[in-house]
Amino acid sequence: MIKSISYDQEEIIQCIIDLHIVEDKIDCDPTYSRGNFYKGTILEPRLKYDIDPISSSVIKADARALPLKDGSLKSVIFDPPFLATKGPSLKGNAANNKINKRFGVYPTEPELFKFYQDSLIEFYRVLELKGVLIIKSQDKVSSGKQYFSHCYIHDWAKELGFYPLDLFILLAKNRLVADWQKENQKHARKFHSYFWVFRKDQIKIVKPQI
Repeated sequence: MIKSISYDQEEIIQCIIDLHIVEDKIDCDPTYSRGNFYKGTILEPRLKYDIDPISSSVIKADARALPLKDGSLKSVIFDPPFLATKGPSLKGNAANNKINKRFGVYPTEPELFKFYQDSLIEFYRVLELKGVLIIKSQDKVSSGKQYFSHCYIHDWAKELGFYPLDLFILLAKNRLVADWQKENQKHARKFHSYFWVFRKDQIKIVKPQI
């Protein structure tokens, strides 16, 4: 029985492939980076893109403007940045700045979420009808404010015509924590992230009347 929760990212991706991907691998990864999704048994995608490729096998392209025809993909997996800040965490020492260095960071929240929205629009364009979109997302706290990113992604995707097929939760046994986060904690430290699975569709989900 496939579960919706795991401590193992590879297990979650394989479960998504088993449940929702007809082929044995995903068509396209537009934010390939170092290929961390494929360090184990997960097969590399047919098409690999990145805004700043670090491997000759990866094509330079922006996730918001892929060099692909409309409806040319069966599946996409998307692992976008989730941080945005201009605050003191960018200016700290190596220990305090390790989270930003590891994951990358956008200057502001509006810029970060505009990137999400524009990327979703592009994925809807390049996916065929009934094509599958997998998105890794993580909620966060920035400047004392909660940002439930997985909820925003869900709402934007539905507005475009994506249907939410599944939601998986990836648990973490440990998290990187900077000194400034310990000193001024106002919210619970998040020890989980999400894998959304959407299908390109035009189904409009109506909220039930209460």
